[in-house]
Amino acid sequence: MPSPTSDSTSVLDAVADAARTALARVGPAVVRIGSGGGRGCGVVIGDGLVATNAHNLRDRTTAVTFADGREVQAEAVGVDGDRDLAVLRVDTGDAPAVEWGGAPAAGDVVFAVARGAAGGTRVAFGLVSGTERAFRGPRGRRIAGSVEHTAPLPRGSSGSPVVTPAGTVVGLSTHRVGDGAYLALPADDDLAARLADLAAGRPPVRPRLGVGLAPASVARSLRRSVGLPDRDGLLVRVVEPGGPAATAGVAEGDLLVAVAGAPVTSVDDLHDALARAGAGARVELTVVRGADERVVAVDLPAADRDDAENTPAGEEDTAK
Repeated sequence: MPSPTSDSTSVLDAVADAARTALARVGPAVVRIGSGGGRGCGVVIGDGLVATNAHNLRDRTTAVTFADGREVQAEAVGVDGDRDLAVLRVDTGDAPAVEWGGAPAAGDVVFAVARGAAGGTRVAFGLVSGTERAFRGPRGRRIAGSVEHTAPLPRGSSGSPVVTPAGTVVGLSTHRVGDGAYLALPADDDLAARLADLAAGRPPVRPRLGVGLAPASVARSLRRSVGLPDRDGLLVRVVEPGGPAATAGVAEGDLLVAVAGAPVTSVDDLHDALARAGAGARVELTVVRGADERVVAVDLPAADRDDAENTPAGEEDTAK
C-alpha cells in the first residue's frame, strides 16, 4: 500500500510534468507588449497576429518581444476598448499560434503562462475558482462572463494565456483581483469571433442612442429640486443632433426609465438592454418629461463606430 508521502510525491510530480508540458507548448507563443520592461503580455493567435488587452496599448504601434528575444514593432489592426481586447499585426517569425480549448469550468486545473518584464517565461499553477464574474474595462463598461483563476501572476501579466495541462488556451488573463487571483476572458466562441473581427479590421458594432446621461442619483436630486416626484432612471443631459435618440424625439432633460419594457436604473442596465436588442433593431424607450410618461421608438443604427456612447456623466457631460 503506497504511503501518504509517496502519494503526495506522485501528485506533485504530475503537477510538475503538466506545468512543463503547458510551458513547452504555449511558452513560445507568449510575448511581451511594450518597450523596456513592457506593460503586459500577449499571445500569438495566427501568422502575423498577436492578441492582447486594449489597456496594454498606448498608441497604434507598440513593441512586441518574442520568446527568442526578438523585439519587433507591431501595429494595432483592431481595438475593442469596451471589451479590453486588441489584435496586433507583427512579424511573428517562427512563433507558433496557440490552440484554443474553449471556456473552462469552475474547479478546472489551469496554468498561467506569462513573459516577465526581465525576460523569460513564467508558469504558475492554479484552479478556476469561479465563473460569470464581471469587472470594469478601461472605458468603465462592465465586462461580464469572465472566469476567475488562482494561478499567481506578477503585475504586468494581463493579456497572457490561461491554459489546460494539455496546453490549450482557455482564457486571457485581463484583470487582477487583489493580489491573489486574476479574472480572465474565457476562450469561448464569442472571444474567438471578436478576435477574428478585430484581426480582419472590422471594428466592434454596438447599438447606441447618441445621448449623454447622468446617473440616477443626479436625476433624483434634480427632480426633487424642482418639486417633481422621485423616479428611478437616467437623466438625458445631452442629445446628439441627428442621432437615433434625437430623431425619435428624445430631448435634454428627459428621464430614461425603461428600454423595451425593462427598467433602467444604471448605465449597465442600459448597455444590457441595448445589447439584447442589437444593432439595427427598433427599440421602445420609456421616458418621463416632467411628470408625463411617454414611449418612443428608436431605430438603432445597423453599424457604428467604436466610441464611448451611452455612458453616465456629470455636470460636463457630452454626447459623442
